[in-house]
Amino acid sequence: MTGASADLVVAIVAVSVFAIHLLTVLRAVTRPNRTPASRVAWVAVVMCLPVIGVVAYLLLGETSIGRERVRRLHEAERRLAAPGSAGAEPGDPVAAAVSELCRSINGFGPTPGNRVVLLGDPAASPAEPALDSDLAMKALIEAIEAATEHVHVSFYIWLDDGNGGRVADAISAAARRGVACRVMVDALGSRDFVRGPRWRQLREAGAHLLAALQDIPRLGHAAVGRVDLRNHRKLVVIDNRIAFCGSQNCADPQFRVKARYAPWIDVLLRCEGPVVRQAQHLFLGTWIAETGEDLYALPAAAPEPQRYDDGVVAQMFGTGPTTPGNTMSDSFVSALYAAEHELIITTPYFVPDQALLRAVCAAPRRGVETTLVVPARNDSRLVAAACRSAYPDMLRCGVRLFEYPLGLLHTKSITVDARITLVGSANMDRRSLELNFENNLLVIDPGVTATIRDRQLGYLSQSTIVKAETVEDWPFRARLVDNAIGMASPLL
Repeated sequence: MTGASADLVVAIVAVSVFAIHLLTVLRAVTRPNRTPASRVAWVAVVMCLPVIGVVAYLLLGETSIGRERVRRLHEAERRLAAPGSAGAEPGDPVAAAVSELCRSINGFGPTPGNRVVLLGDPAASPAEPALDSDLAMKALIEAIEAATEHVHVSFYIWLDDGNGGRVADAISAAARRGVACRVMVDALGSRDFVRGPRWRQLREAGAHLLAALQDIPRLGHAAVGRVDLRNHRKLVVIDNRIAFCGSQNCADPQFRVKARYAPWIDVLLRCEGPVVRQAQHLFLGTWIAETGEDLYALPAAAPEPQRYDDGVVAQMFGTGPTTPGNTMSDSFVSALYAAEHELIITTPYFVPDQALLRAVCAAPRRGVETTLVVPARNDSRLVAAACRSAYPDMLRCGVRLFEYPLGLLHTKSITVDARITLVGSANMDRRSLELNFENNLLVIDPGVTATIRDRQLGYLSQSTIVKAETVEDWPFRARLVDNAIGMASPLL
């Protein structure tokens, strides 16, 4: 090849690479349901990292789960009429505004007459929080053992340990006695469980099994997007009568796959009443779309759920790649702005988008006593660094910031003015806000909120306050790393 020919080839390659980068940037800028911060971050990555930036965008830049899967999910949601859409509005106009925002996500309205119980031992020492997780799982197992019609289970992580094994045994026994058992786990989060003997045990017992999103990523039909999309939901529905939800995975609090951060500190709620149908619809929408099983008549065929005279107003909702962009963030923000006196937040992964961070910072400036509790040690170094990058801003605005040292505080909870509670599977990070399938429960009741708040105060009593002067004394290198990672948080 002559010199001139070689120069021509180099020029063609250079122009082609530039064109690919430009097209990728155009895609990043014009992609819908993306925050401005995310657009800026991706443009910087694509243009500053030749080739690597394009590959990173192809694998991590979009939340496509495939057009056919989106079509099936929307079809399932359409045919499953939204339960509780005409429920009674809360008497409190502030709570009603939060509820209306949550209704806009799935069409599930507030339902009165529910019983919502926080599982665990209310008298347990705050220094032994792992006991609550074991007691909560015991209550779940007992409910499965009493099932007569069906057991629907969805977990992000299921481990073959003490609690995970006992739940598998209870479901296997239920399936063998004729109960219809449907088990859905995330293909990535529960990959060892799916490959192990317990999965075979459940199948041989007659349970119907689904490892959700196991075909991500896809290369066919140009459906290339994030390789790490996850079904992060934690949801159990039994006999159309009882639902369990919260932050609890199906595992021991010792969480042996990440034992160095143990115990995992979680909450699990037991729900009865009309809100159970909303939980059922969330489960069935995904199950039907993934398996094609015709279960549309199942909710309607069940007896009308019991309404308790002393019950509470509750509302379930779920988000994911198929819901409008930023809906989980919007639900959090609406709850934060509803606070007039007190706001307590616990979350393991605090990497908020701009709207959520501003809502947290605005609360103390308008007179709301605002408390945020996060783990002292996080199982993700990137998340921990991004979280710390927000410390100075929050402290300057008056947020009371605490770090919990007795394990990984995995509870995702918000209590507002001791009368509104928001709890579930969603973290305050980009994964939960934009990527994962999540489910949360809104409860409007002082009694239920008091029990959640007491649990939060238990965490708080064992936590260490983060002082502004301590953050100011952080070494330059630490601040540089934290802020650099914080700048990249829209990509996390």
